[in-house]
Amino acid sequence: MKNIRYLVAGTFFGIVLVKAQVISWFRIQEMFQLTSFHMYGVIGTAVVTGIISLQLIKRFKIKTIQGEPISVAPKTFNKGQIFGGLLFGVGWAITGACPGPLFAQIGTGFTVVGVTLLSAIAGTWIYGALKPKLPH
Repeated sequence: MKNIRYLVAGTFFGIVLVKAQVISWFRIQEMFQLTSFHMYGVIGTAVVTGIISLQLIKRFKIKTIQGEPISVAPKTFNKGQIFGGLLFGVGWAITGACPGPLFAQIGTGFTVVGVTLLSAIAGTWIYGALKPKLPH
């Protein structure tokens, strides 16, 4: 019962994803075929919201609920990010799903997305097993 707030927040987020049509396979295909601005608008809005939120956190030195400072570690560029991004995009285009809305898609009755979920879990496990052997 202690974690019920996470269930409520997740359910609310799933409803927002469904109502915004970002879990729609059709909308995702429109995006990859460059025939609709809908998904680009949603993604762009999320990016702008993230940028503004991070700037506000930095400027006003906002802390966590526990009073700890929030810091964002600097990121370094790696060629593997290009390969990973391309692989992610191809998977997204083929399946019509990215990890965020997978559960919302399953929850709305698209049970075939379970294959995508299992594939994402398998890919994560394989990456974890291979990570020590991959170049840095």
